[in-house]
Amino acid sequence: MIIYVSKHNDSSMVKDVLPVILGSQLKNAMISGSNNISRYKKQVNDLNIFPVPDGDTGTNMSMTIGAAADELKKLPDSAPASEVAKVAASSMLRGARGNSGVILSLLFRGFSKGLAGKTEVDSEDIVNALEIGVEEAYKAVMKPTEGTMLTVARVAAERAREALELDSDPVQIWDAVCIGAAEALEETPELLPVLKKAGVVDAGGQGVCLIFEGMLSVFRSGVILESGLTEEEKAEETAEFFRNVAAEFDSEITFTYCTEFIVGRDPEIEKDPLDLRLFLETIGDCVVVVDDEEIIKTHVHTENPGDALQAALQYGQLLTVKIENMKEQHRKAAEENEAAKAAAGILDIPEPSRLEPQEPTEEMGFVSVAAGEGLKGLFLDLGCSTVVSGGQTMNPSTEDILEAVLATPAKKVFVLPNNKNIILAAEQTIPLATDREVVVIPTKTIPQGLSAMLAFDPDADAEVNREAMLEAAGNVDTGLVTFAARDSEFGGHTIHHGDILGLCNGKLEYIEKDPVAACARVARSFTSKHTSFITLIYGEGITDEQAEEAKRVLASKIHSDVEITLVNGGQPVYYFIISVE
Repeated sequence: MIIYVSKHNDSSMVKDVLPVILGSQLKNAMISGSNNISRYKKQVNDLNIFPVPDGDTGTNMSMTIGAAADELKKLPDSAPASEVAKVAASSMLRGARGNSGVILSLLFRGFSKGLAGKTEVDSEDIVNALEIGVEEAYKAVMKPTEGTMLTVARVAAERAREALELDSDPVQIWDAVCIGAAEALEETPELLPVLKKAGVVDAGGQGVCLIFEGMLSVFRSGVILESGLTEEEKAEETAEFFRNVAAEFDSEITFTYCTEFIVGRDPEIEKDPLDLRLFLETIGDCVVVVDDEEIIKTHVHTENPGDALQAALQYGQLLTVKIENMKEQHRKAAEENEAAKAAAGILDIPEPSRLEPQEPTEEMGFVSVAAGEGLKGLFLDLGCSTVVSGGQTMNPSTEDILEAVLATPAKKVFVLPNNKNIILAAEQTIPLATDREVVVIPTKTIPQGLSAMLAFDPDADAEVNREAMLEAAGNVDTGLVTFAARDSEFGGHTIHHGDILGLCNGKLEYIEKDPVAACARVARSFTSKHTSFITLIYGEGITDEQAEEAKRVLASKIHSDVEITLVNGGQPVYYFIISVE
């Protein structure tokens, strides 16, 4: 899919020849570019190639340039072009989300450098600034990949340079920018085989085209493109939690954790941020490091986010930290499910105790993270005082977990994150809960959390229970059944939109047309002569009849000594969560 970018290379299409671009025009152009990608962000998200429901490139880029648009609206029309560019670059850097957002911020940071000291902008200024922007973006990425948004921006700058030799009109120059970007976008599948297999163009490149086209509308005709969003949608977008792209460049994820942070630079520390980038390259990929006088913005995909944060602390204080598990990102589907629940009038009612701290009167208590009424009820039945809404599809903040900890009337509070991406947030509550001890059991899945709770012995002390819960969690295999959000070639599999995907301990293993069949295959793959229990937790998209059918089919394929239990979890996104012990 390519969202069409018009090619206005006919000078007759231009209303007025502008000798220069004023600061007010540049401001409006940036706002227009932000609106344009905001309008099409869902289509850009759909270009992501990871097959399970995910894809945040459009959202990341929209939120990044949206941060600039919000600040630019505060500037007077009399602001010079240099100030407009500087404000945009600074706000984009601080608000950058995901790899695509960081690269976009770098592009405009370089653009800002090229316009330094300029009250108004002529054609030569535009070309020079864009070239500096491309150079900045390429320099910040240790191993630039062609066929991405970098390529699109580079070709756009090259076409602008070529056009400058023939025309001095800034509008025609930016028109050439849009044409070059669109041509480069169409070629991205030829440069990245994974895109060609999936039948898509690069998501980040598409985003760049949309932004450039939105800017052209102002330069050409003075028209600021509208976002097409309702006031409610705009409010939802503004409040949207930090999220990140699951896979922009690769068909398989090598490093699990997308780690992004901003360091407030200590003026007394003279260490070169290049050293930080070199270190991050040794522990991960997709490394992007950009800095100015006040901050260092960093992005890396790694298996060791703690090492990245420790290295960053050598430069100053951490201002923001975001760590996402890219293999478990299914935000879009989850939000759609939550919206459907809201429309049906079945919104979760928060427990009053969550908002009210309780005195730690008991010896031990429990907090768990889960999504779905059935799962929440199950954890409560097993002894949890509070269940924080979230999990595979929604990541609660440290503040959310801390509220739950403080609402648990216990001297020692065990926290079960039940998701890799929530463990760090849970661990951050340890020093914050000053009047009670927090013990994080690093459960990575719902089945691990359930097994840990079942292993709890109220007659044993906290340390004995911690060890028992850790051991129990480690003895569980987890299967997941979900759906493909798009056509894809992934992990050696040809995947079509709507296919049912079976994942075994996080790895895609089976493709089916029916969730019941997928459930049986996943569960059976884990069974051995030592298997005693299988729990099938069925979600929102599965009827009681289908769940019973899954149990019957599975029972017919395994030995009769295995006990199979059905649980109505009500969880979004996953048709089945399967626990095998």
